[in-house]
Amino acid sequence: MNNSIIHLNNAGASLVSEKVLSAQLEYLQIEAQNGGYETAEKFDSQLEEFYSEAAKFINARADEIAFTESATVAWQRSFFSIPFEDGDIILTSKIEYASNFIAFLNLQKEKKINIKVIPSTGTGEVDLKELENLISPQVKLIAITHIPTNGGIVNPAEEVGKIASAHNILYLLDSCQSVGQYPLDVKKIQCDFLTATGRKFLRGPRGTGFLFIKKATIERLRPQNLDLHSAEWTSINSYEQRQDGRAFETWETNLAAKLGLTIALKAANEMGSTEIWKQITALSNYMREQLSAINNIDVHDLGIVKSGIITLTSHIPADEIQSELAKANINVSLTSKNGTLLDMEERHLDKMIRASVHYYNTKEEIDTFIKTLKSIVS
Repeated sequence: MNNSIIHLNNAGASLVSEKVLSAQLEYLQIEAQNGGYETAEKFDSQLEEFYSEAAKFINARADEIAFTESATVAWQRSFFSIPFEDGDIILTSKIEYASNFIAFLNLQKEKKINIKVIPSTGTGEVDLKELENLISPQVKLIAITHIPTNGGIVNPAEEVGKIASAHNILYLLDSCQSVGQYPLDVKKIQCDFLTATGRKFLRGPRGTGFLFIKKATIERLRPQNLDLHSAEWTSINSYEQRQDGRAFETWETNLAAKLGLTIALKAANEMGSTEIWKQITALSNYMREQLSAINNIDVHDLGIVKSGIITLTSHIPADEIQSELAKANINVSLTSKNGTLLDMEERHLDKMIRASVHYYNTKEEIDTFIKTLKSIVS
């Protein structure tokens, strides 16, 4: 970890540990010397641990896990495997991420599906009563983002799951910003799909992610990415699809990155998601308290339960603030309207600073961030 940098961009990509970095470098060095296939065989047992470690972290079964190149790939492979028909309804949230909503619109070019946005409560979460009112025989899927890219909200994923399960509706949870930050239990959530990235709060490599698919749901789906890994060519005119999570994988993948994610998952399992969430919450609450005392700063976080993602604006443009913070070796990111269009248009927001903490951050780092921010906006 670079001690000269204060990294408050963990919702973008967190800092990997030395163990994660070393594991990848070692794999790549051996692969360069011995060959790709041969190295994969040598590390086979370690690479297999990915499935058990990912499953353990979200209380799933190892055969319900697929390794993917990103959370977006995981989300799209699950979404486009659902056999939609004309007239089907998708229920989604007001804080849905752009990539997901674009996929809804993309499908709408081929199928006469209807996209309905679940109204939010006064504090920003999915309104469960309104969700119940929207349920009908035509609802094929409930797809929501657990924690958005901006706004701090933690959606009531378990309560949504109870409603979906009671009506036998498929439930897709985007946990891109929650996995590695917030405790997740797919049995309590009762989701059919959960999508995750490695690069954010899991502290894994970029270009990694995973997908959970409930075993009982797989037979209802039609994966679109079948190859010789996810299916077997049994005769000239037929094939047999796998009936586990790996039906959503492809044969070729970045094995060094997969090994790195495995190491990151082991570390997260050892620390425990409850302890991680406790430390992130303490730091984010402290940051919000300090920000509230700064003139010319507006914090735009919603939610009864708030995550480690803090969004703010000032009279100075957000990109200028980011640039000045970077000069002081403080990393933050920008969140723009086109990332969560429904939410930010409704709140008349265009571009915000996003500061996101992790357990390895300190109060001293936050104090430095606050002091520097004051000097920029004063």
